[in-house]
Amino acid sequence: MSIIAFLPARGGSKSIPEKNIKSFCGKPLIFWNLQELQNSNVDKVIVATDCNKIKATVLSFNFSKVEIYDRNKENAQDNSPTESVMLEYIDVKKLNKKDVFMLVQATSPFTQSSHFNEGLELYKNYDSVLSCCKSKRFYWDENGKALNYDIFNRPRRQDFSGSLVENGAFYINSVENIIKTNNRLYGKIGLYEMPEYTSLEIDEPEDWNIAESIMKRNIKSGINLDFSKIKIFLSDVDGVMTDAGMYYTENGDEFKKFCTYDGMGMKLLQKSGIKVGILTSEDRVLNRRRAKKLRLDFDFHGAIDKFQIVKDLCEREKITLNDVAYIGDDINCFELLSNVGIAACPYNAVTKIKSIPNIIHLQKNGGEGVVREFVELILS
Repeated sequence: MSIIAFLPARGGSKSIPEKNIKSFCGKPLIFWNLQELQNSNVDKVIVATDCNKIKATVLSFNFSKVEIYDRNKENAQDNSPTESVMLEYIDVKKLNKKDVFMLVQATSPFTQSSHFNEGLELYKNYDSVLSCCKSKRFYWDENGKALNYDIFNRPRRQDFSGSLVENGAFYINSVENIIKTNNRLYGKIGLYEMPEYTSLEIDEPEDWNIAESIMKRNIKSGINLDFSKIKIFLSDVDGVMTDAGMYYTENGDEFKKFCTYDGMGMKLLQKSGIKVGILTSEDRVLNRRRAKKLRLDFDFHGAIDKFQIVKDLCEREKITLNDVAYIGDDINCFELLSNVGIAACPYNAVTKIKSIPNIIHLQKNGGEGVVREFVELILS
């Protein structure tokens, strides 16, 4: 018998485009559940997707328990019930009927490994289990009838036991029961109660900022969200401040495309008291001219050993690597990104860079204002 966690993640979200891989607290939304499932008691984690971007993003995390299932397009439509892709996977993989099947939803990113483990423990006493949380709100139906309290004996909130509501975090059942009923729940159902803040599911754009605030306030994540310690901000150039293109005219003139939003972002950091600079392995006049125009505090050109350069800089500035934020996109940035206090990369960074533990995956590509995106995250 195996314990299988199953995350449906289709690419066609309408209310929030590319929702499953949109940056949430510095990581793709789907990362948070996958990280906790990786550290839980489940044996295998399946991400069922029809989207190559989601597939590439998930694989970049390098979680050993996580596998991709290429779901049928017919079961990835707006009106496709979740049970349809669950049954598809069960049928295609010929799962053992005794396997434990846990449906997990990426739109509920607050679930911790302890919640998954405790839900699985509770399941031993029930036919199926669902996660829920307590709501101390008063509910009414459309006919003006109070559903969970007596209007002539209105309780104070502190004396009100409340109602349990589904929070959508997870559902646990056996493969056998799912096949038998075509449903995620069956029989004697156990209710696993989670903290009240987990009631929010991210379905609409308005939910996003609220959820990020909840995440930062309540969840101690593996990524350091404390940007207040940053004293120096450094950026790679090609592939970060530019689109990595090398453009040539018929006369052999070379030019690059920089994003002005990035330049303004660096000025905003300087105004806030953070020193800024660029760090590039190339030594080009174009880069030097851009650095001069931006009036940077530091500009390093022809940087062969970026890590050593920044260590020497920290020594001169009497700070540590933990006080440095750096954004890079390619393998020559790997060592530095692995050691600075806060690391980030563009959406189109190479896989090895994306796999660095706790690196922030930004949503913009190089040359599209990704430095500004990182700056705004720091300043917020």
